[in-house]
Amino acid sequence: MATDANADPQPAPAADGPLAAAAGVPPTLERTRRVVTVGWLFTALAVLLVPWTAFLFITLPSEARAEHYDLAWGGFDVGLVVLLALTGLAAVRHSPWLAAVAGGTATVLVVDAWFDVVMAEGGADRWVAMAMAVGVELPLAVVCGWLAVRGQVLLARQLHWAAWRSARRRRQDAARAAAADHDATPVRRTPR
Repeated sequence: MATDANADPQPAPAADGPLAAAAGVPPTLERTRRVVTVGWLFTALAVLLVPWTAFLFITLPSEARAEHYDLAWGGFDVGLVVLLALTGLAAVRHSPWLAAVAGGTATVLVVDAWFDVVMAEGGADRWVAMAMAVGVELPLAVVCGWLAVRGQVLLARQLHWAAWRSARRRRQDAARAAAADHDATPVRRTPR
């Protein structure tokens, strides 16, 4: 089957696809509007949370007994173990989800440090909690934050190279098709 050598054998990437962003294709107006709308929604939620937080500061008791305190902390730590393992796995494999999981792990580590220090009973427990926060949890959170930023850079680089390889493959396929058409075309000789 003959094809035009100048025709693009593959359709251009969709304007909303992940490869399109790496290839420099501008986002569609609809996608841009959705992102802005979600941004305003989160801003409104943050503003609405301010009075609720003030209400909690004023009305909550300074002490409370928890029925399942051990289950709450045990479950939280199991979740932290899973996030740490996923972050390690994502970093080793240069996974596209490294940024998201490392950001989540950083957040959970900061929350863990906060609640360990604030809920420690005092004395030696408070000092141990502060030492763990300063010596382990917060430095790990900083490393996870660094991984999250590097993960974004890594993902952008991977998408860029994937788009470049795809475009190169399309050009090579088009060149092969043009060469095959040229070879298949009978050569007519004109008499001299």
